Amino acid sequence: MTRVILACFLSFLVTAASAQAPVPTPASPTPTGPAKTVAKKKPTAKPKQAGTPSVAAENGPCSIGVISAIGDRFSVQKFGVTVFANDKTLVPIDWGLDDLVMSRVRAATGDDPTIHRIAYPKGAFEPYFNPKARFLPDPAEGLPAIVRGITANTHCNRYLVAVRFKGELPNTHMELDGIGAYNQGVGSILRHSHLFAVFTIKMLDGTTYEEVRRSWGNFGERLARGLRITEDPLNRLDNSEFPDPPSSVAGSAVLRERTRALVAAGVDQLLTDYLKRE
Repeated sequence: MTRVILACFLSFLVTAASAQAPVPTPASPTPTGPAKTVAKKKPTAKPKQAGTPSVAAENGPCSIGVISAIGDRFSVQKFGVTVFANDKTLVPIDWGLDDLVMSRVRAATGDDPTIHRIAYPKGAFEPYFNPKARFLPDPAEGLPAIVRGITANTHCNRYLVAVRFKGELPNTHMELDGIGAYNQGVGSILRHSHLFAVFTIKMLDGTTYEEVRRSWGNFGERLARGLRITEDPLNRLDNSEFPDPPSSVAGSAVLRERTRALVAAGVDQLLTDYLKRE
């Protein structure tokens, strides 16, 4: 059963055919202590990226409501020889990653007008990301309850939900947290850096809010992709590009564009399970 769960998760660490896929881990305290959070600096004005959809409310019939909650922070992680040398800093970002998810859904559906983006209040997914229940899951902290609470007046047939989560790389004790970059090793020769995007896409029924199971037709292909550890240039990162100090993330055009490319590739891969064209 453990191997099956691991294989399923390989599709969720969306390094678009490369990075080693993590295994989901329960929300529990780690020996590295709480992550630091970098205060968000006032962003400088930048031109609006083409293809970014409006977040205004949409009207008309809704076949699929799209809810994305992956892209408001970047996790900068270092892994040393022991857990005491590990470090994690969460940096607020405003790179339009949730807008990007919506644009990829529109591209995959031929800009179907019945595909609506669903807005939600800030902090709505906090119970899911940081559940208080430690031993038995609390239904109120699950995706069905959260999505039900923010879609009371939208009346879509289904809801496609993109969420980040934490996962442990196979055969390691390295827990990757959502969207970010990690650096591992010691010395200039043995150190290596990678981008990562640990998120998943789920489809929920618009009436019952039960999960709609996805197709497993391309399961073998996705498994093979996940087993290619560090060969894909989408997630391979030069050590000089690793954000040190972590606060340099927000101003890095290289990290912004490469992260957007990584997320877009992962979304496209996961959408094939739900939005296959006939």
